[in-house]
Amino acid sequence: MVSHDSRAELTQSGLNLIQQAISIFDADLRLAVSNRAYQQMFDLPDALTAPGTSFEATIAYLVERGEYGPQPDAQAAVRLRVEQARTFQPHYIERARPNGRIIAVEGAPLSQGGWVAVYTDITEIKSQEALLRARSEELSTQVLDHAEHLSATNRQLAATISALEEAKRVLTETESHTRQVVEMVPAHIAHIDRAHRYTFSNNQLGAVFPGAPARIVGRTGSEVLGETFERIRPHVDAALAGQPQVFETTHDPTGRRIRIALTPDRDGRGAYVLSTDVTAEVQAREALAHAGRRSLAAQMTSGLAHDFGNLLTIILGLQGRLAKAPLPRDAAEDVAATLAAAHRGAALLQRIAGMVTGAAPSPRPVDLPALMAELARLARPSLGEGVTLDLDVAVAGGELLLDPDAVQDSLLNLILNARDAMAPAGGGRITLAAREVAGWLDLTVADTGPGFSPEALARGAEPFFTTKGGGRAGSGLGLSMVYDHAKRAGGTLHLANSATGGLVRLRLPLRRIAPQLVLLVEDDPDLRTGFREMLTGMGHAVLEAGSLAEAQALGDIAGLTAVLSDLQLGDGSGAALAGLGLPLVLMTALPAGHPAREGLAAPTLTKPFSSADLGAALGAALAAAPPLSPQADGPTA
Repeated sequence: MVSHDSRAELTQSGLNLIQQAISIFDADLRLAVSNRAYQQMFDLPDALTAPGTSFEATIAYLVERGEYGPQPDAQAAVRLRVEQARTFQPHYIERARPNGRIIAVEGAPLSQGGWVAVYTDITEIKSQEALLRARSEELSTQVLDHAEHLSATNRQLAATISALEEAKRVLTETESHTRQVVEMVPAHIAHIDRAHRYTFSNNQLGAVFPGAPARIVGRTGSEVLGETFERIRPHVDAALAGQPQVFETTHDPTGRRIRIALTPDRDGRGAYVLSTDVTAEVQAREALAHAGRRSLAAQMTSGLAHDFGNLLTIILGLQGRLAKAPLPRDAAEDVAATLAAAHRGAALLQRIAGMVTGAAPSPRPVDLPALMAELARLARPSLGEGVTLDLDVAVAGGELLLDPDAVQDSLLNLILNARDAMAPAGGGRITLAAREVAGWLDLTVADTGPGFSPEALARGAEPFFTTKGGGRAGSGLGLSMVYDHAKRAGGTLHLANSATGGLVRLRLPLRRIAPQLVLLVEDDPDLRTGFREMLTGMGHAVLEAGSLAEAQALGDIAGLTAVLSDLQLGDGSGAALAGLGLPLVLMTALPAGHPAREGLAAPTLTKPFSSADLGAALGAALAAAPPLSPQADGPTA
């Protein structure tokens, strides 16, 4: 097989053997192919026969040299020929050159843009024609000779045209193959000129920057990317100055992490751009690093936690006995303070255990505005004078599937951290906000404090890292626990500084809970009545069955979205209803650990249970099913 480079060299060699001059210009009026006869015929310098030479530069050189005769306005002559070339039409002309030679020019447009031109020196043919007209009676023999010469010339021209057609085919095939490969690359490849205007794109920008237009050639970076381009402009300008750039940036509308490589082109006209979405890579890298830190924390604490827990138990017991005894006022206050410190130590142990073991989230239907309002009521008394808490919830109505305890605990941690950050200044404003962003729930806590230090931005989520000192000393576990909750829920935590202070964004998957049509399967009518009231109280519609067989017969009813069934039915096991392919929740009076409860794939409630327990179990079953709404790619941590 002949390689692509070898084929190109063979094609060029073949073109150089043709006596006619040949030139091919592309759709951008730049020279794509020419042969040696083209340079020799018009006595062109090497710079004007190099691929990529502009048609305008070539015409300007020929006009200045007088190729087209005297021109009253040289610039106008160049402009006229360039405009004609932009609307190229098939043509054949014969033109006398200043050196007396006569050139036949035949041009034809190419389907993919641009044109091919063949130049034939017909000076001898024209001389013979003139001689024939002057001496037609004397030249009958010569007419035959020259007719044969003309026929040979025509045959040579036909061969040239065939060669050009083959060159056209090869060029078209190569261009098509190259464009197909470029457009299949899962990244945005482009070229940008010195005016920040795109001159080429593989039309993949929207796949990397969601929401960006697909067709961008001819538009500037600011027009296409807006604020994102303004943020990366210094890197673009550095690349245009000849300095290659590789950097990462965050696409704020979606939270995606994008890696951009800028490479200056060889002629200094612009830079090549390669943009790739590295969100998954960054998340994996940060999750691995955080997992390593958590593992280290576990190793540090696991050996001490047991003994420390026993010690706290003894201290709490002894201090509890002392608290019941009649003591002087000062001693009673000391006992109370000791008890408070011991209880704080016990709480700290529980928080460490939760961080190390990574307890699974317990999602259930939540009214987010009500949850946020309750959190604000709980937090405001702890903020102190001079600190205000504003609530800004802009999330469409309807219940969301969340772990309310984890969300409240996370946001309360962030609010108290914001309060402590503003303490040296004597107060400020905290804004707790909720927004829907591209299929995600954004919960942000912003303050008017001094913002995060570079070290805090880099290490804020590490276990035991804290910037608090003096009387505000903390455990260093608050942000780490918030980070762990976000990761277990499938979201991220992002620390940043805004124009007014610190900003923490907790981003969680947005899963809406719509009213469900639930198949309730219970063979005890009284129990079935109670469970029905629980479900209807949550806003769900209920379809009832008193046996396994009846439930299986109802399983294909249109609109059925979930099943709540007793585990032990009179005619079989409710676990068999997993075969319906619907989210399933089981109920049983058997205690945890009973053999009949082992190996069940569905959430299982122990009777009796509350409406909250039922809601949480249904939420978990629905969450494990396919998403209720489209989910966007995750943001960076």
